[in-house]
Amino acid sequence: MEYEADIENRVKRIEGQVRGLLKMMDEEKDCRDVVTQMTAVRNALDRTVAVIVSQNLEQCIREDKQNGENSEELVKEAVNLLVKSR
Repeated sequence: MEYEADIENRVKRIEGQVRGLLKMMDEEKDCRDVVTQMTAVRNALDRTVAVIVSQNLEQCIREDKQNGENSEELVKEAVNLLVKSR
């Protein structure tokens, strides 16, 4: 699968958040602030997973339609990927 620039930008933003998290830990910031930052990183990853799965699913369904195939299994696989990511 080819990943679009917006996905790469999301991952780079997450990378920056993780670096900020490590800096907070090095500076011995309050645990509430560290946990808040961790939650933000997890949420950003969750959203990125959802975008990747949905884009891939959309692309695969289009290809299946062109080939006259049933996309039911693809939908099940996408749902399983989302569930597994949690």
